[in-house]
Amino acid sequence: MIEAPDWERLKKALAVEAKHGFSNIVGKQPFSEFLQDQFSQPPADLTPDERCQWQKFEQEFASYPGLSFALRQQLVTQARQYIHSCQQTWGNGAGGNGAGGNGAGGKPSCGEQSKIELGSSISRVESAESVSIDQPLVTLKGVGFRNGRLLELLDLLTVRDLLFYYPRDYINYARQVPINELQPGETVTIVGEVKRVSCFSAARNKKLTILDLLMKDSTGQIKVSRFFAGNYFGTKSWQEKTKRSYPVGALVAASGLVKRNKYGLTLDRPELEVLEEENNNAIESLNVGRLLPVYALTEGVTAAVVRRAVMTALPATKDLEETLPELLRKQYDLLELQEAIASIHFPDDEEVLRTARRRLIFDEFLYLQLGFLQRRYQQKQDRTGIKIKKTAKGKLIDKFYKLLPFELTGAQNRVIDEILKDLKSTTPMNRLVQGDVGAGKTVVAVVAILAAIQSGYQAALMAPTEVLAEQHYRKLLGWFKLLKLPVELLTGSTKTAKRREIHAQLETGKLPLLVGTHALIQETVNFHRLGLVVIDEQHRFGVGQRALLLQKGEAPMS
Repeated sequence: MIEAPDWERLKKALAVEAKHGFSNIVGKQPFSEFLQDQFSQPPADLTPDERCQWQKFEQEFASYPGLSFALRQQLVTQARQYIHSCQQTWGNGAGGNGAGGNGAGGKPSCGEQSKIELGSSISRVESAESVSIDQPLVTLKGVGFRNGRLLELLDLLTVRDLLFYYPRDYINYARQVPINELQPGETVTIVGEVKRVSCFSAARNKKLTILDLLMKDSTGQIKVSRFFAGNYFGTKSWQEKTKRSYPVGALVAASGLVKRNKYGLTLDRPELEVLEEENNNAIESLNVGRLLPVYALTEGVTAAVVRRAVMTALPATKDLEETLPELLRKQYDLLELQEAIASIHFPDDEEVLRTARRRLIFDEFLYLQLGFLQRRYQQKQDRTGIKIKKTAKGKLIDKFYKLLPFELTGAQNRVIDEILKDLKSTTPMNRLVQGDVGAGKTVVAVVAILAAIQSGYQAALMAPTEVLAEQHYRKLLGWFKLLKLPVELLTGSTKTAKRREIHAQLETGKLPLLVGTHALIQETVNFHRLGLVVIDEQHRFGVGQRALLLQKGEAPMS
């Protein structure tokens, strides 16, 4: 009976070939011949599928010398995945030789394991240990207490937390190219050995720290740099620690946009990943597929800890409850939630990643819209808006139209009609008016202000700067004088005497419109009957600041 192969010898040969840029290195014999020999004698008791896979690898490694770089890389990666799955299935005996075949233990056959695609299918992989969705990570086999406590630094406490901790980026090994074939403008991944590393503060800016790596593969070498801004990164301890993370001799993947500078080609803001250190033959990244997830980390938590934990937790996706009805998923061509979660972590390719992202983004926007609808429904139950007169326009608005030296555009009339309709409703209005500079947003706002004033309410217009507030005030002052309506400006520069006068007029209701800056939200500013709030460039105000102004009325529109 032929024993199972020497797994460690096979793994080492494949790792060395990857390290040397898939160049068919020659030892006692060429790499391709060694692999062909290893796969020429399949272990006993193989199923027909398993035997077919062994023979396939034998044939493919026989043609290895004539393959392109990309096909060599793909074949080596597939072989490493296959050997990894076989070793997991058959176990590790002395010297790496375990009991072969599809034994009585009922484990999946090696051929079956080799067919498992990472990403969309990984959620269907059966785990030897049951993994529950709400299981604490510290109790998860393969994570343990120490790594579980590290994951707590990322606020990851349970398997559910981990599954919904999406990658922030990916390193694409499908776009791996040799260093001597790099072309400016391409986004690529290179894999090379660290020949030199330095981490230091810039001479002209001590707050800028630079990490330089000189990487080399079988075709050439390149210097890649990462920049870190801040006092924290300028400490000697952080710089020394970062240097130790990329030791000389380590195999590193760098992914980014190829650019040319005065020193030659480099990668712009590269993502760096240590694949293996010296005397360590396990390239984790090439064992998990061509798209490697990159997670947000914190000090003390490595990428390997998060990635291994996610892989261990993925079988629990089967316990996730589908949140969308089947009819809706079919209508919008959406993945099932279980498959989307698995594929967002370890996608097979760019297309699988795109479909997974699409499903999860759809969920986020759906929940956001449902939240808005629920809040609006609650507003209708809890609050009643101001009561604007039911007249179509009103005398003030008619007079204002006659002052304008131009006719309103169709878009302006449409938006004004929508606003007036909302103002007549008992539900508080929250409306955003968007338009280019000069599109006539101010005219639309003035019509809304006049609608509130002619119904007996006051209005406020708040701008983020004194300059902008004064511009609004001067434009409104010209119109309001002709309409015989008072308007005042309140900013931080307003004199104390004038400020007191404005406060008094507001409280008695004699002042229908107040224009100003943040000064409008001060405690001393009290309106008699605030009915409408207009906020210019609202994104420059905080939510709390906008709320303070709205609270100065019973239920003002905005």
